[in-house]
Amino acid sequence: MKASELRNKSAEELSKELLESLKEQFILRMQRSAGQLNRHSEMKKVRRKIARIKTIMNETKMTGAGE
Repeated sequence: MKASELRNKSAEELSKELLESLKEQFILRMQRSAGQLNRHSEMKKVRRKIARIKTIMNETKMTGAGE
């Protein structure tokens, strides 16, 4: 998901998206430790998605506090 798409979402929707991504990351970590992970690039994609969501959440918090 692109950052522009995430910026259009509300704080509640971003929280849900973050929670889903964290769950997905956990599942991928468990698969990797069990040797069942076939698509190793997914770890990187999910990690970046989490960082992107957190960055946008922080941006909206900072702009809201500044006004």
